[in-house]
Amino acid sequence: MSRYTTPLLLSGALLLGATTAQAAMPTEATLYKNPQCGCCDGYGRHLEDMGIEVTIIDDVELGKIKEASGVPYGLGSCHTIEIGEYIIEGHVPMAAIEKLFEEQPDIDGIGLAGMPIGTPGMPGPQQAPYEVYQFTDRQDSSFMTL
Repeated sequence: MSRYTTPLLLSGALLLGATTAQAAMPTEATLYKNPQCGCCDGYGRHLEDMGIEVTIIDDVELGKIKEASGVPYGLGSCHTIEIGEYIIEGHVPMAAIEKLFEEQPDIDGIGLAGMPIGTPGMPGPQQAPYEVYQFTDRQDSSFMTL
């Protein structure tokens, strides 16, 4: 073997590892909600079950939080979450949040409008596909369907 083989193999392995590495899921989140909303508390417990420490703030004007976060008008839900560098709007399933942190797109966040049955924090079985959207500066587009 030449004296360059080992450094080349090591460099190749490091490059391969860098391209397949994924971002770690943040361990902390802040959930903004209405004080009377029980499903928001359920979503917070879901995040905690996934190993995320959740701080709940229920004494703010949610409309102002959504506006400052860039959530598109008409696509809001009952709570808004700050996690890492992103905003999560509503009862977004964990599969979409994991994809967000794996891909790390240059967006403000993702959301699921309304309060769909069967999502984390909402009772009952899923009744229709969940259309998770992504948004930047109040403009939305499709992120994924679950």
